[in-house]
Amino acid sequence: MFSFFKKTPSMSTSELATKVNSNITLLDVRTPQEYRAGHISKAQNVPLDKIANYQGKNKDVVVICQSGMRSRQAAKILTKKGYQVTNVRGGMSQWTGRTVGGK
Repeated sequence: MFSFFKKTPSMSTSELATKVNSNITLLDVRTPQEYRAGHISKAQNVPLDKIANYQGKNKDVVVICQSGMRSRQAAKILTKKGYQVTNVRGGMSQWTGRTVGGK
């Protein structure tokens, strides 16, 4: 049966930790202030309100935010634009790996 509500693929933060050093495009959709406070070094900051303008070359992207809500919205927008998107469940609040930036 065809569904209009296609579930966005997702991964846990521990799965992300195993892939973070591979060739993935990681988009952090939090605000620039949140991003500066601490982010995964590989993450590119594309705030949710700017995601519709995103034009990355890699069609395979992983999105993260603070809890997983904004990244799920971003995933829907990017999917409509033709990207293969994976959402990080739990977001930065669940991330235990190294971060850069912040105080």
